[in-house]
Amino acid sequence: MSGRSEPVPFAFVAEADRFRSNVAPPPRERASAGQMAGRWLLGLTLVGGLVGSLVIGMPALSADSSAPGTQQSHATEGR
Repeated sequence: MSGRSEPVPFAFVAEADRFRSNVAPPPRERASAGQMAGRWLLGLTLVGGLVGSLVIGMPALSADSSAPGTQQSHATEGR
């Protein structure tokens, strides 16, 4: 690979690390009480949905060892 003698396009991107601005961004606007309540409500709804799906789904995932007999399909009966 040979070096280029002409300037590389978008060379200013490489120089962006050295550039420091003296302009500070404006401070973040504080969320209102309604926005905070909405965020908490959304978070609680999501967590409640996940916990509820686990509670409802756990019986389906657990192996029922108290069943009197095991069910077999027709394929395992040797037909």
